[in-house]
Amino acid sequence: MAEKKASLEYSFKVNLKGRKSVWRVIVLRGDRSLHKLHKMIFRAFDRYDEHLYSFYFPKEPRGGDWRALKVKEYSSPFYVRESAIISERQPSNADQTRLDSLNLKVGQTFEYLFDFGDNWRHEMKVVKIEPASRTRRRPIIAERHGKSPPQYTDYDEEESAQDGEEL
Repeated sequence: MAEKKASLEYSFKVNLKGRKSVWRVIVLRGDRSLHKLHKMIFRAFDRYDEHLYSFYFPKEPRGGDWRALKVKEYSSPFYVRESAIISERQPSNADQTRLDSLNLKVGQTFEYLFDFGDNWRHEMKVVKIEPASRTRRRPIIAERHGKSPPQYTDYDEEESAQDGEEL
């Protein structure tokens, strides 16, 4: 069976919540999954330790009834498997969700949460949708603004202090 070619390419502005000066633009074809978008965000923000994550459409509610708010959650494959056992809320699998299937629109916003313990929240915005490039097959980080904060502030500072002591 021939692989379906993506007809669209999506550009996302990914803003680290609470740090408006730290953002990236990531470009992916529509046949890529939300899991691949997660991997690109992970790389774009210089992270090194994988954790659970979720995308929320439109955005994650702060309290209240999820079903009444009609928020759709797409999560890491591992979390989807585990949540079937421990939670009444069943997110969709990000690895099985293609960007083209989401009916995204320019200007649409949603949320990405990385690391359920440290709660790295990101505001996502679709900034451009255009025909897929015939020459670009791989996702790219098109823009970087601001320095990525350390993934583990306390741990990274403690490790730097210990490194300084050894000199």
